[in-house]
Amino acid sequence: MNEPVLTEITLEDIESLAVGAWILGTGGGGSPYLGLLNLRRLYAEGYRVQLMSPLDLEDDDRVAVVSNMGAPLIGQERLADSRNIARAVEMQEEFGGFKFRAVMSVEIGGGNGTQALMAAAHLNIPVVDADCMGRAFPEAQMTSVAIGGLRPYPCTLYDPRGIEAIVTKVPSWKWMERASRKICVEMGSIASTSKAPRTGREVKDWGIHFTTTAAIRIGRLVREANRLHTDPIAALLESEGGKRLFTGKVVDVARRTTEGFLRGSVAIEGIDDDRGSRLELSFQNEWIVAWREGKAVAMSPDLICVLESVSGHAVGTETVRYGQRVTVVALPAPAVLTSPRGLEFVGPRAFGYDLDFRSVFEDRAGAGV
Repeated sequence: MNEPVLTEITLEDIESLAVGAWILGTGGGGSPYLGLLNLRRLYAEGYRVQLMSPLDLEDDDRVAVVSNMGAPLIGQERLADSRNIARAVEMQEEFGGFKFRAVMSVEIGGGNGTQALMAAAHLNIPVVDADCMGRAFPEAQMTSVAIGGLRPYPCTLYDPRGIEAIVTKVPSWKWMERASRKICVEMGSIASTSKAPRTGREVKDWGIHFTTTAAIRIGRLVREANRLHTDPIAALLESEGGKRLFTGKVVDVARRTTEGFLRGSVAIEGIDDDRGSRLELSFQNEWIVAWREGKAVAMSPDLICVLESVSGHAVGTETVRYGQRVTVVALPAPAVLTSPRGLEFVGPRAFGYDLDFRSVFEDRAGAGV
């Protein structure tokens, strides 16, 4: 194979990535803002990050898969530090006795969309233009690599107080979620993690490709619409094939942090065309089900995104508040998530809702099957 083409990610790209990743986070993944601050500082100090296509990986290359794990609300209290995620990757290298060729995010959505860049800056390796979700999900087994039946271990967890942990072996992805979540809770409900290493072949077969550039594209068009004083939400829906679900004012928020997750619900009273109606959103870190007048109108794995109605910027489950004017939209999920096996991992029943998945985009060929 020829040498891969490495493209430098500019600081302007990173500004757009933070906006786009927050939208793709579907309310979770933590705000990218703190990661953006880290990367601004790293770039000011002379660090640079390069992006590579997943298709350019050699089959036997080793790829680190990184994320912060925990409750998004805690991430607003314990600030992000790029050295933490780099240390979690180094722990994998020390445990496995190898060096990584590149690093990628387990989820492009939310703050985890910037974690791979933060690690790459310190480790001097490129970022793979891919992830394992195409959005954000709350649990370790909710990934394309779990759907593909790939090995779930080992997983390293790092806490800046000097606590380092490695889950060396588990019988299943759900056991990895249970074991690593318990460690995460003891670390204060947030930890820097490096998931089971992937080979280049596995990333090519089971990664969700070109999601970093997708997040940059989404962020760029929203920022450009704001600059030109045009409608950013209309631009987003046209570009990404999304649908508007509801526009209204937030009138009630109930949330709690429990077992390393942020759980709760939000009620929105309709305005404009939706006046007289009410939408309720249930969340577990991410928006999972949207209910209109008690009927489920959108659900995971379709991406449910709550956006500020004027700016088009995302609103997270930890930042949504009474009085906000918001527009709720849906974006299509990657096909691997809506496959029959994918729905076992990320469909509504995986979150405890007795619902058959019905896609907002079911009229499209191949969607919702």
